[in-house]
Amino acid sequence: MEVNVQFKKGVLELCCLFLIQKKDQYGYELAQHVSQYVEVAEGAIYPVLRRLVKEGYCDTYLKESTEGPSRKYYQLTVKGEIYMNELMFEWKDFVSSVNRLFNEGGENIG
Repeated sequence: MEVNVQFKKGVLELCCLFLIQKKDQYGYELAQHVSQYVEVAEGAIYPVLRRLVKEGYCDTYLKESTEGPSRKYYQLTVKGEIYMNELMFEWKDFVSSVNRLFNEGGENIG
């Protein structure tokens, strides 16, 4: 299913934070996990990750890999966990509001 690019951009940060919170991940691994649910180019993940690190929501560390060079892993900071929880609340509220609007118009989408 093709999803509007603006929808993807708006939720990609939240998807990354959510997945990193579950388990520290490296960029390619994260891109693969997101792509299981939302079609996204691998290259779209890296600018998001750089911004999350720059803003203090994630830290990075290198870890040896059995399949090649060391990998840069991303982990959530305390600030990042707080931010992710705020985004989750806003996202759920937003989706609920849009669904209410659609339901009032006779469209039941979920």
